[in-house]
Amino acid sequence: MEHDKTDEVVPDRVAQTFAGQKIMLTGGTGFLGKVLIEKFLRCLPDISHIYMLIRSKKGKDCKHRLDEMFNSPLFDKVKAQRGLPELEKVVTAVNGDVSLPGLGLSPEDRKMLIENVNIVFHAAATVRFDELLKKAVLLNTRGTKQMIELAKEMKHLVVFVHISTAYCHLEEKILRERTYPPPADPHQVIKCVEWMDDDVVEAMTDKILGKLPNTYAFTKALSESIVEESMPHIPSIILRPSVIIPIWKEPLPGWTDNINGPTGLLIGAGKGVIRTMYCNENGYADYLPVDIAVNGILLATWNFIHFKDHEKRVYNMTSSSEFKVSWAEIIDRGRKITQRIPLNGVVWYPGGSLKKSRLMHNICILLFHMIPAYIIDALLFLAGYKPIMCRVHRRINKGFEVFEYYANNQWDFENTYIDDIRAKLNSTEYKNYQVHGKDLDIDAYFEDCIRAARIYILNELPETLPAARRHLRVMYWVDVFTKILFFLLIIYMLASWSESFRTLLISSLTYVTKALSNVL
Repeated sequence: MEHDKTDEVVPDRVAQTFAGQKIMLTGGTGFLGKVLIEKFLRCLPDISHIYMLIRSKKGKDCKHRLDEMFNSPLFDKVKAQRGLPELEKVVTAVNGDVSLPGLGLSPEDRKMLIENVNIVFHAAATVRFDELLKKAVLLNTRGTKQMIELAKEMKHLVVFVHISTAYCHLEEKILRERTYPPPADPHQVIKCVEWMDDDVVEAMTDKILGKLPNTYAFTKALSESIVEESMPHIPSIILRPSVIIPIWKEPLPGWTDNINGPTGLLIGAGKGVIRTMYCNENGYADYLPVDIAVNGILLATWNFIHFKDHEKRVYNMTSSSEFKVSWAEIIDRGRKITQRIPLNGVVWYPGGSLKKSRLMHNICILLFHMIPAYIIDALLFLAGYKPIMCRVHRRINKGFEVFEYYANNQWDFENTYIDDIRAKLNSTEYKNYQVHGKDLDIDAYFEDCIRAARIYILNELPETLPAARRHLRVMYWVDVFTKILFFLLIIYMLASWSESFRTLLISSLTYVTKALSNVL
């Protein structure tokens, strides 16, 4: 949809719809949740109040964790705009835990939420693919069930928004914008894991999962079924973002707080640690910058409330229908960018390649991952330092187990509902809540991701770049000389083998000749 580029001021109906609303959010301290909260505070200033369900963690109570979140650079822009005291008045940390019975809420807090909340965004989930089944069920599935039960009691509920994932119905090669039958009865699964011991649940995990590759996909599919059951009773929608990646535009380009997805691959490859990956180089995954995902969440909610569009209950928030970036292209672009913007202390010059053969991939893991890791750890040990490389590569190999399933399978997604919403936006909304990629420059975006990863993940400040470039040049020549020595060694061994083979052949022929002479 093309919008008028004039300076005419038109109202922001999205902001107007959220004005005066009281919102509850779970998962607010996660990556998506933080960006969602920041967007609320910066672009929807007339929201009445936000209640964040936060569990105590590592000796820090919910208020302490909220304060830590506001100290993130992510919130610098909105703090400059509104001031920290005002933000603290708008946001209340509520002590609770989605994985606990009753959400871990006190009777007083539960009553407060029931009396006040209008909109619920349920985003809390464990996103670890290798999470133990019992923990994943209690958090992802039972947690959703308990949130639905709480929502049913809310006296002024306008909509319950469940954040799912586009990768939870993996048997569907084309995911439509509708619900699907669950892989098992969610209520029976919850009951089973509640009374079974942890070791019994884990012993049965493979059988329970069936064809699904991990506990994340399984429990998120179960959660969708629970939300679907609630639809006749409460106003609810399901949103399915794909792989959420760092911020594209606002408020801080490239920002992330984790190394999941392609960011981890870029860091691992940029450090020279990852040298091989087994995947279909022509395949592609579906990625969604987190700020675009947040805009989509707000617009789907607005569409439900403002237009009363209650027919659309399941939204796929995906990008591959418009942008397909292959694995080979990601690696190629990433390699070029990490050469321009190198990471500090690379252990080897970035290189390696994608492998179509699992056998070749496994050989390369042995030659270029494990053997160098043991050598480096031995040198670290002899120098009096703690060995770390073998531990790093064990984690990488564990990550490969998850990565390979998704990298060697292909899914496509229908996402017509977001297209329909785009057509409803006026020029102000089109700009404030961007859900298109018409102006996407992939190289510039990847460069922002690398720069942000250096600062916010690796604590490598911009002033360290010159030293990093010098170190990378040194590692380039180390890599070149090592390859030359390796090939010289191979040639020497072949020559030696050839000489030995020739000597052995002559000796054998001489022996046979003598033997024949004796016989004759």
